Amino acid sequence: MNLLYIAATNLGWLCLTALLLWFVSLVKRDVSIVDAFWPIFFVVVAANTFLLVDEPTTRTSIVIVLTLGWALRLSGYITWRNWGKQEDFRYQEIRARNTPNFAVKSLFIIFLFQAVLAWLVSLTLLGALTGAMQLSILDYVGLILCATGIAFETIGDYQLARFKANPENKNKVMDRGLWKYTRHPNYFGDFCVWWGFYLFAISAGAWWTLPGPVVMTVLLLKVSGVSLLEKDIGKRRPGYAEYVARTNVFFPGPPKNKPLAGTMK
Repeated sequence: MNLLYIAATNLGWLCLTALLLWFVSLVKRDVSIVDAFWPIFFVVVAANTFLLVDEPTTRTSIVIVLTLGWALRLSGYITWRNWGKQEDFRYQEIRARNTPNFAVKSLFIIFLFQAVLAWLVSLTLLGALTGAMQLSILDYVGLILCATGIAFETIGDYQLARFKANPENKNKVMDRGLWKYTRHPNYFGDFCVWWGFYLFAISAGAWWTLPGPVVMTVLLLKVSGVSLLEKDIGKRRPGYAEYVARTNVFFPGPPKNKPLAGTMK
């Protein structure tokens, strides 16, 4: 099957999914539901590509399983975390900046925009899922990197959820477990997952899918991830400045000095 045709149909399904989510957001008056469905965009791409690929390979099966594992866990966690809460403050700010007619504008600046971003990132999946070359050492390294990323995200989210569940930790900074070594273990985990997928793509002969992990890295570091979260978290979390001073921002590493007593992100 022609790669351009698969890529085009992937984009079509993503835009249709975004349109359906937009309708739901109008009913709920909450556009932040897009966060929980961001990982599902990649399930849509993986499913459509799998159905259209001529001859699925062992690599295809491995990448499908990894994509489903990563996406369903992340989507489930975000849904659970946000259940019953009001629209995320980030989207409230976007809503305020784009009134009047935000309902219509949100289709383009939030839902279709994220669909296009997901399509660009998912080119890496397209390359990994359609390549017919034999498995190589890069596939095994990619598997290890993806598994490491999923583990980082899962453990980090679990540790943070437990920390937040303790009333004694209200307004404190989470500096334990993985959060002792990086201020963003969940984002670092995402980084590992997508560079792991790129190793699968290279092994499949799709080196040209490099924009996928690069775009995801920019999103994690400069757009919707680290940069956005840390812009004003110091105002909301007393003690965060001290946490910043001793803890690596992204890549895990030993604390720069003796950590203070359990102080929440």
